Amino acid sequence: MRLLHPSGTPLHVGYCTNVHPAEDLDGIIAQFDAYAVPIRDRLGTDVLGLGLWLAAPVAAALAADPALRARLRGELTARGLEVVTLNGFPYRSFQDPVVKHAVYHPDWTTRERLTYTLDLARVLADLLPDDAARGSVSTLPLAWRDPWDAAMAGQAARRLDELAAGLADVESATGRVVRVAFEPEPGCVVETTEQAIAHLADADHDRLGVCVDLAHLACAWEKPADALRALRDAGLPVVKVQLSAALETAEPEALREYVEPRFLHQTRTPAGEAADDLDEALDRRLPGPWRVHYHVPLHVSPSAPLAATTPLLREALAELAGGPEPLCDHFDVETYTWGVLPAALRPQTPGQLAEGIADELDFVRAELRHLGVEA
Repeated sequence: MRLLHPSGTPLHVGYCTNVHPAEDLDGIIAQFDAYAVPIRDRLGTDVLGLGLWLAAPVAAALAADPALRARLRGELTARGLEVVTLNGFPYRSFQDPVVKHAVYHPDWTTRERLTYTLDLARVLADLLPDDAARGSVSTLPLAWRDPWDAAMAGQAARRLDELAAGLADVESATGRVVRVAFEPEPGCVVETTEQAIAHLADADHDRLGVCVDLAHLACAWEKPADALRALRDAGLPVVKVQLSAALETAEPEALREYVEPRFLHQTRTPAGEAADDLDEALDRRLPGPWRVHYHVPLHVSPSAPLAATTPLLREALAELAGGPEPLCDHFDVETYTWGVLPAALRPQTPGQLAEGIADELDFVRAELRHLGVEA
């Protein structure tokens, strides 16, 4: 959806397709008809934004073939879909039966991660609507925290310099600006806003910035106003925002039905105690309250004693879009966990999933409307 901030700045709001498993071009196009078009129709909007996830092999194929990129753009346009942002965090196989730590590989010490991200930038430059100011690609926060040493930090710094140079080449070749956003996440080298500022201090801030995932921010027990002020003071741009909500509870035993084998669900307490997965936190009996890296649908509240960190999402939106100028113009709903929710909450058909995602987007549209943003 394209919404209009009171300043006149267009805000691009869509949903991230990493909730779907397809990893080839035909499968991705089939997703448009199964999910994206029904979502657009349910919302009654002329254009629906997609935060496309392209696995590394299909990204490489698209980057190498202008005809394939033209085909993809044509398929999007024919269905009233547009792309201003790509999710470049998962490299491939994100909806496999078990993902866990595999999602952090290859990391930013490797040339594979650099190549993949620049492939995405080249693809996005050709997918961007003609009137879009710029594109964005979100990526992982350098690496999982262990192992990590000075030598790895040096390798990552060199990759980031090469990334900025590659993005400049994309702009020179296409005339389109694409920025890359590093996404702080629990358990990673960059988990907090403070760590993002420290690790990206010497990066090219015209081309590299931060993706603020609001579930991750909640799990770090950070306040949106403080985090965004720190980024602004450091000159580090908020390139992209992932609209997400985490689980929260003061009664951890109620979370047992959320233990599942596919994704990590890092758990944090306000005192700084941490577990890398929900089952580990339950076994260790960490003291509550807990916030758990488990993206839950934005428009519904879990049953008590569980809650979602939706109040923090509202606080963040007020900071991001409630001022005289927006702090970011790319917003992506990223509830990739629909398929691993407890059985009673899990969509059973493509139509139910499309309905749920549409309801999330409608929730976001209503929240932004309260801030004066026009549909």
